[in-house]
Amino acid sequence: MKRNDDFQRFEKEISRNEELDMNKKFKILEALYQEAVDLGVFPLRDSLEGLEVDIHIAKVINSVSKDT
Repeated sequence: MKRNDDFQRFEKEISRNEELDMNKKFKILEALYQEAVDLGVFPLRDSLEGLEVDIHIAKVINSVSKDT
């Protein structure tokens, strides 16, 4: 657990000190998208796949009393 806390502090420190311009942000976004494509995550075969499950879970969560 300590390593995770140290890593999170490290990430926050990097984020605070690193200034990214829009071009760098877009390059990061494009690289992440390309990685998702390479891994077969994008493009989605069926964008509605699993929607029924998500709706069911949302209904269950929303029907639970907030007092419990």
